[in-house]
Amino acid sequence: MSQRLLAAAFVALGTLWGSSFVAIDIGLPYFPPLQFAGLRFLFAGVVVLGYAWRTTSRWRPRAPREWALAGVAGAFLIGGHHAFLYLGQQHVSGAVAAIVVSLGPVLTALFAVAILDTHLSAMDGLGFGFGLLGVMLVAQPGIAEGSTLPLGDRLAALDPGALLAGDMTGIVLVFFAAAAFALGGVLTRTIETMLPMRTVQAWAMLIGAALLLLAGSARGESLAAIRWTPTASLSLAYLGLVPGAGAFLIYFTLLDRLGPAQVNLIGYLEPAAATVLSWLVLGQLIDPLTALGFAAIVAGFVCIQRRSLATLLARRLLPASG
Repeated sequence: MSQRLLAAAFVALGTLWGSSFVAIDIGLPYFPPLQFAGLRFLFAGVVVLGYAWRTTSRWRPRAPREWALAGVAGAFLIGGHHAFLYLGQQHVSGAVAAIVVSLGPVLTALFAVAILDTHLSAMDGLGFGFGLLGVMLVAQPGIAEGSTLPLGDRLAALDPGALLAGDMTGIVLVFFAAAAFALGGVLTRTIETMLPMRTVQAWAMLIGAALLLLAGSARGESLAAIRWTPTASLSLAYLGLVPGAGAFLIYFTLLDRLGPAQVNLIGYLEPAAATVLSWLVLGQLIDPLTALGFAAIVAGFVCIQRRSLATLLARRLLPASG
């Protein structure tokens, strides 16, 4: 695959995953949230499983470790992450949710310290600080919803103590979504198997879908409450087929070609795509303080991933210098 095709696939993946936040916003009024997420990944899982059956020699797990890998991925990367995300997007816009979710790579490094016994340096600590600052700037405690204060006055009005007093429900839920995905990513590293990643992803989606549907039923959600309008059907079909099945297949191609350090940068293209699409489709815009929060989260990522980014940059510059 040429560099141009790789770049195009990278941009396409970020745009598709960014669009999922907008599609969730569009579909949520018609679905109970966890049933919505469960149906999305049931659809996506069936599609990816069919693709794995046609293109790999192993279309289902067999050994206990293979089922454990699919189960952990399904419980955390699909089930836990999307349960909190869909519940959170009942309270915040898709663009804001995408920014909070972009904290994931920072949280991944934190979980790696606890689970994989990696070393935490002072620069890593600074990165975590930037990440938490970014989330606070997005949450904007102490500032009334709909406030039109200029950026300087908004910064002065921030009150960290109001985080516990105010209605931070949406931000907290989406933060838990980012944490679930980060924790799942670290836990899956501890389970080594020879199972093809397409097969792992298919079964993770199906297991996650089952958990989401069961959790929805446990909290009183009913499939009978779905309002099957054309908008509802299109949003579900789009989420299952495009950002679900299609985008994940692009993701695994890029992961194989570029490696995890570079693919992690997708997380910072998603909020930009979600913001632009939210504006074009729904007329939603983020305010300057939220944009500043995103910049702080990116700074945290750079601090934590500085070695990987430096290696990546060196690889890109060496051919040019030669």
